[in-house]
Amino acid sequence: MTAHRIVFANEKGGTGKSTTAVHVAIALAYQGAKVAAIDLDHRQRTLYRYLENRVETERRREISLPGARFAVYDGDDLGELDDLAEQIAEGYDFLVFDTPGRDDVFARHVATTADTLVTPLNDSFVDFDLLGQVESETFKVKRLSFYAEVMWEARKKRSLKTLAEGRRELDWVVVRNRVQHVEARNMRRIDGALQELSKRAGFRIAGGLSERVIFRELFPSGLTLLDKGYLGDLGTSHLVARQEVRGLLAGLNLPKLVRAEDEPALTAAAR
Repeated sequence: MTAHRIVFANEKGGTGKSTTAVHVAIALAYQGAKVAAIDLDHRQRTLYRYLENRVETERRREISLPGARFAVYDGDDLGELDDLAEQIAEGYDFLVFDTPGRDDVFARHVATTADTLVTPLNDSFVDFDLLGQVESETFKVKRLSFYAEVMWEARKKRSLKTLAEGRRELDWVVVRNRVQHVEARNMRRIDGALQELSKRAGFRIAGGLSERVIFRELFPSGLTLLDKGYLGDLGTSHLVARQEVRGLLAGLNLPKLVRAEDEPALTAAAR
């Protein structure tokens, strides 16, 4: 079985890419999936450090939490990266890549190998400009921006792999993070522009994570909002944030797990 590859990619920093990647990885682990992860940002290592902090919390508290096998790649050879990906994901269900918030040859490369490509985007036209340019008066999309064209090329390369290897088509999902509900007019404009651009660029749109302090506060411990028994008392906003994580995972429409031991039961149920 080949691990389903989920690549989190956005050339712009500050979109919540690493936070989103960590929460998706842990949410999958809580569903019983075997998850591996590779951090390609060898400078900041946010995904790697988050999961490292999680292991340290387990050691310190003497507890066991669902998690991911993880590594950081700091080399300069695409073949070497491919070898690492195969090794770390062998026998695993999902392989998560977190990429740097800049133009990067390794990020482009793994995008062509993705089964699910996730681009987190802050709910602003500053971030939207990475994907498409809009008219200043009507907010209609004028053209695709450079990054959308790069991802379009990645999809074409991935399609060739699909034909050659019999894998599923790449699913590109733009995740809307930090949606500002108080700016209703701006939100409607961005929503309209994204809907228009999605038809031209070939991506889906999914809800992401809001701007909440709790997501940043959990980093030192490596815990997530899904670790219910280890977080203490949670407020209403924290419970809403947990639902955002679950909604995000549902919106990615990832393949369901089917274990070998589950097959007899599934077969019996189908009769």
